[in-house]
Parts: sequence; C-alpha cells; structure tokens
Amino acid sequence: MTAKKAVILLSGGLDSATVLAMARADGYECYALGFDYGQRHEAELLAADRVAEAQGAREHKVVKLDLRAIGGSALTDDSIEVPVEETSGIPVTYVPARNTVFLSIALGWAEVLGAQDIFVGVNAVDYSGYPDCRPEYIEAYEKMANLATRAGVEGHKLSIRAPLMQMSKADIVREGTRLGVDYSLTVSCYQARPDGAACRRCDSCCLRAAGFAEAGLEDPTVYVQ
Repeated sequence: MTAKKAVILLSGGLDSATVLAMARADGYECYALGFDYGQRHEAELLAADRVAEAQGAREHKVVKLDLRAIGGSALTDDSIEVPVEETSGIPVTYVPARNTVFLSIALGWAEVLGAQDIFVGVNAVDYSGYPDCRPEYIEAYEKMANLATRAGVEGHKLSIRAPLMQMSKADIVREGTRLGVDYSLTVSCYQARPDGAACRRCDSCCLRAAGFAEAGLEDPTVYVQ
C-alpha cells in the first residue's frame, strides 16, 4: 500500500516538531515545508533541518520569501525590538498574514504531491495571541482551500489539521516526549543566536520553559550565558 501523504509546516520549533511526530505516528508520509522569510531568528532553519532528518521526513523543502519587504513585525524588521516583558494585545512579534502565506504555499505543494492533508502547529491555549492561530481561522482557511483548488473542485477534499489547537504547552511537551521527539534539536526563541542559544526572556522562551516545568520534564534549551 502507498502511504498517505501530508505536508507538514516545519519551523524548527517545539510545536512543529511535535506535529511532525504526530503525523508520522498517524501513518503519513511526511513532506516538511519551511520558510526562509527574512526572520530575525535564522537558527530555526538549521533546527528544522535537524528535526526533519531525525524524524525521517520524506523531503524537507525550504521556500525563500522576503517578508522583510513589508516588515511590520519584530521578527522581520530590525527597527522593532523583540519584547522581553509582558505586553497587552497582539504582540509585535506577530508577522502580518504569515500563516496565510505559508498555508497557501503548502496548499500548492500538497496539490503537486497529491496530498490531501496539511499539518500546522498552531495553538489557541498557550500562545502569543496571534489571530492566525485560532480555530475559526483554520476552519475558514480549509473552506477556502477546497473552493480555490483543483483538488477540492474535483472532490479530493483537502484538510488543514491543527492537532495542537486545544493542547496546553505542557500537554504538547508530554505528547512529543511520548512520541520520541528530541527537543534538544529545536529552537523556539524569537531572537536566538546563530548557534541556537536562546534569550530566556522573550514570550516564546517563557512559554516553552513553563511548558516543560508544568510537564515535569527537563527543558534541553541552551540559553545565552
């Protein structure tokens, strides 16, 4: 039998590494997709390579984009600092329309591969408040995907799968550990050094550390001294 195919959005962080493991455990042949979009924390690209290789992804494709051309985020505009204190509202680390752009390219690759499933590690419990991480967004995108593609029109329903959506960060860490994810390969920090060392202070670092602590597991993150 031919394994069912899936495109997995893989950033190199904790969540996407867990999603890749979950898709593999569900019997999918996994095609990992990442983006070099001009992000501040390029160390995540190296992390994604490590994760894809360790978890046996069938292919790992990195698409180059230039989201610095529009800026508007601390991750794509060096004039905007990554916050290291709690802020209100949608944080400046939100990258305008990022998940919509990423999912659209994943959708195209899925059609080329003949894959009917796209996995994404968005979460609406322990997250930074990004609007494109909510269940209603994923539901709306899936509906659009089936209206806008040849696959959808011809009756090959496309599914956007977000298995982490209602999980706490601790639950994600527990599930990934159960599935054998090596979290020492991942990078979550918004301003990680080129070697992957994390700042310990940004929102992503804090969420990650709290998740491991609540799960009662050791966080293998290497921090800037």
